[in-house]
Amino acid sequence: MNGAANGRGPATILIADDAPDLLQALTETLEQEGFIVTAVGDGQTALDSILANPPDIAVLDMKMPRLTGFQVCSALREDPLLENLPVIILSASGTRDSKVAGLDLGADDFITKPVDVRELLARIRMILKRSRQGIDANPLTRLPGNLAIESRVERAAAGGLPFAVLYVDLNQFKAYNDAYGYDEGDRVLKGLARVLVDQLRGGAGAEFVGHIGGDDFIVLTTPDRMEPLAKLICSTFDAVVPSFYSEEDRARGAIVAKDRQGNTKEFPLLSVAIGICHNRDRKLTGFAQVAHLGAELKKVAKRKPGSAYVVDRRKD
Repeated sequence: MNGAANGRGPATILIADDAPDLLQALTETLEQEGFIVTAVGDGQTALDSILANPPDIAVLDMKMPRLTGFQVCSALREDPLLENLPVIILSASGTRDSKVAGLDLGADDFITKPVDVRELLARIRMILKRSRQGIDANPLTRLPGNLAIESRVERAAAGGLPFAVLYVDLNQFKAYNDAYGYDEGDRVLKGLARVLVDQLRGGAGAEFVGHIGGDDFIVLTTPDRMEPLAKLICSTFDAVVPSFYSEEDRARGAIVAKDRQGNTKEFPLLSVAIGICHNRDRKLTGFAQVAHLGAELKKVAKRKPGSAYVVDRRKD
């Protein structure tokens, strides 16, 4: 068995250890086994790298400069998007207290130094297999998928507290894919995911971000923050849109592609459409109702030019 990851390419591993010889040895061994490895020498760099580009699993030394492995693990468990990222802690201390402390912080496994590479490989493969079987996440953006989305919306509806759901969709995405190809289309989806995640991490009001599939995303927030958040998503995405196009298409403000009937025509640049439903003026009973309303409102938003949002104003 090599480092393949369920048909979506080799699994990615971040290793953090301040012992250069061990770091190099582990990196070379894991790369020979087919994994893609990012190797760093301190905890803060490890955390920064994980936040910027989450791996499939992180292997962290317990004692490192700047941040310890325990501190990195704790920070990951407090991040709604990374709370399920598998973590293995390496430690020169094999005491029971150290192991218990690591597991209490949410580490998935604890390996005592000196590291037996065969044992580490076996643990990595076991955790990756278990992780992929048990976690519902979109393989492209790694955002929570449909099961997690439904669960969060059902909990919000059952809790009785004020909540709002933003259904986010891309305009002109099919035309973009046809003109630029699916790899560039994936880059756009990752770009939109990053815009949404930044609102979650930056305190803009997002409480949960999920990827329904394709170019459909969902954001959970509160009614008092839903419109400022929607405006921010629109403006932030509009600011990055030009980077997805050639200089010629940017200058023209449109692309040439075929429509669904096969006719060649010009399409505007990418934009976002957001449908917003909330329980400020009407009761929302569960996910099925929210999904229906969100899809309905999103269609109305898509008829507006450029990036736009539509809020459900009905009170019945």
